[in-house]
Amino acid sequence: METVSVNQFRDNLKSFVEKVISTHSPLKVTRRSGDDFVIVSADDWEREQETLYVLQNKNLMQQIAQSLSTHNSDRGYTPNQEQLNEISSF
Repeated sequence: METVSVNQFRDNLKSFVEKVISTHSPLKVTRRSGDDFVIVSADDWEREQETLYVLQNKNLMQQIAQSLSTHNSDRGYTPNQEQLNEISSF
């Protein structure tokens, strides 16, 4: 993660914001007298929040693990011809 001082950030705000948005890389901004902070694009923030939600949802994680286990053991779902026709008609 790139790090800049708050003064650099303030002086080049537009270019830093454009870079964060276009590269999807967070930017750490440091301050001499206070806590540092991180700049991320709104899309990246939402994506991270969704990931955290999934990871914190035990039931959903169990479903994912079961699906992966089924997939890896070749015991997955196989649709019949009628279902395949229905699926392919979309």
